[in-house]
Amino acid sequence: MRTLPLSVRVLPLRTLFAWIAFACLLLAGAAACAAPAAAHGPGEIALERGRIDGPDGPVDYEIGTLYVRENRARADSRLIGVGFARIKAPRATGAPPVFWLPGGPGLSVLGSFGDNSESARSRLRSWLNFAEVGDLVIVEQRGYTVRGERLTAAYPASALDRPAALDDDIRAMREMARAAVAANPDKDLSGYTIADFAADVDDLRQALGYERISLFGGSFGSQWSLAVMRLYPQRVARAVLSGVEPLDNGYDLPSHVFAALQRIGFEADRDPALAPYLPPGGSMGAVRALHERFAAGPVRVRVRDARGRQREVALGAGDLQLALLSHTDEAAQWPAFILSLYHRRYEAWAREVVQQRAAGEIKLIGPLADSSLGVSAAREYRLRSDPALDWLGAWNFASNIASAPDWPTPDLGDAFRLPRRSDIPVLFVHGDWDTSTPVENTRELLPYFPNGRALVVHRGGHDGAFYLLRDAPEAKKAVYEFLRSGRDDGLPVEVDAALPKFDLPDFPAPAR
Repeated sequence: MRTLPLSVRVLPLRTLFAWIAFACLLLAGAAACAAPAAAHGPGEIALERGRIDGPDGPVDYEIGTLYVRENRARADSRLIGVGFARIKAPRATGAPPVFWLPGGPGLSVLGSFGDNSESARSRLRSWLNFAEVGDLVIVEQRGYTVRGERLTAAYPASALDRPAALDDDIRAMREMARAAVAANPDKDLSGYTIADFAADVDDLRQALGYERISLFGGSFGSQWSLAVMRLYPQRVARAVLSGVEPLDNGYDLPSHVFAALQRIGFEADRDPALAPYLPPGGSMGAVRALHERFAAGPVRVRVRDARGRQREVALGAGDLQLALLSHTDEAAQWPAFILSLYHRRYEAWAREVVQQRAAGEIKLIGPLADSSLGVSAAREYRLRSDPALDWLGAWNFASNIASAPDWPTPDLGDAFRLPRRSDIPVLFVHGDWDTSTPVENTRELLPYFPNGRALVVHRGGHDGAFYLLRDAPEAKKAVYEFLRSGRDDGLPVEVDAALPKFDLPDFPAPAR
């Protein structure tokens, strides 16, 4: 699951756009902004060079723009830019280059080359570590790249005086889709399918002169990688995928998400500091009690919003389902959030909901890519009959499926999205606390990869492969060796991540 419903999506981009404009000026020497497309033809690249400080001294890199047709089926379609960067290995290793595909959709990463923040420096350090494998190529996504366009769509504010309702979310998604298409008459939005994302990778491979490549991607980056492997299998040597999202799994089964919550709850219930807050049945007992409470009727909470205004918001069963979905990314925080609601401390949650129901923007390539992937009839049947629907609702998929006809990207069909045998060696790295792309995704996909391996990280969340393995240096070393040589004999089947320190509710534990 990459996106959440409109009801919980908050993406303030004004600050981001201002930063992009500043970055284009700051990085003029590295050409952070794309060269004019008119000077190039499809499949051509524009390259500039820059230098960053590495742990052992200066490191040279290239940053560039790949020019591609917005709609590959039309010879007269306009050219658009796709950003990329390359860090060449200091010495030849004989290994195929690693193409690093970010997630999202809409994770733009090339700004890291000119950013001094700790997160940017950390990302650069991780990229430099690939030098022991070979060349590293970072590819951004058409439609959301610092070297081209960043397509966004506006969505309207939601009412505060009634609880969230799935029918309202479906209606809002469909209206937003139609408005987004109407607002972009100069663009061919049908060209933003995941197959086009994959073709961009192969075009860049050819433009840089590589015969074969390896792939490294997490979350949507793993799905994007699987699309490349499906369409260009002869060009892919091997792949390392984390937070795995199969092509037919754009929408997660509620029961798989719920199972990850149960695994988190099992550990939280054994934390002595949380014990005084736990009801009978522990964390999941609190979820059950909340489910029954909000099924009986909504509650109204008065809070002050970010501007200090007094607001009243209605919170109902749908809001609880959304909260269970949206508060699971950080496992260490989830039990305290649920226990606060159980003890009727709704204020922090209500302030979040007020912010979430405000008008905002989304990255347009998300629903465009999702609509191109669609869902098989068998998968949709499993979604709509899942036993955990009562707990989590259909927020994860209903609005996307209902609005698919309103988006112009064509459905690529079952021949594309259903899993089939692949002999490409793939290492799947997956955390069993991942609530965004549950570990069951890997377990169901692995049988189709006879040369594949799964490395399950106990207590791992929705993170990249090397972050998941931060407490397992030998496993990390084995992953680099797999990328370099294809050898997998040093890879474990499972590793344990450290037990996190769970947050506590911000009020004293109630007396027993």
